[in-house]
Amino acid sequence: SLNFIATIDDVTRFRKATDVGAYLGLTPRRYQSGETDWSGRISKRGDGGMRKLLYEAANILIQRVARFSPLKAWAMRLVARRGLKKAIVATARKLAVIMTRIWRDRTTFAWTKEELPA
Repeated sequence: SLNFIATIDDVTRFRKATDVGAYLGLTPRRYQSGETDWSGRISKRGDGGMRKLLYEAANILIQRVARFSPLKAWAMRLVARRGLKKAIVATARKLAVIMTRIWRDRTTFAWTKEELPA
């Protein structure tokens, strides 16, 4: 998380938390020309080291963590639909968005919905 804070520096420069995924290069590249429109690989813009750390964290969450969470359940459904590598990248992006929201709102991570404050 310290590397995330150092990479992002000022969380208020992002209008939405989802913009962090694009800043870190975890969103698909788009190609549009005339009638052609397709999404390709991730853009790989931004800090490659932070992208690697998020990828490793997502990989551990999907493959090693035994504790249930809605995030892991979402990732496992994505693995079944899209494959492991795409699910890891999508989970890495989601982790970046979650960390941005936690940082901006000054909250803590809730493993389950029951832990959320009322």
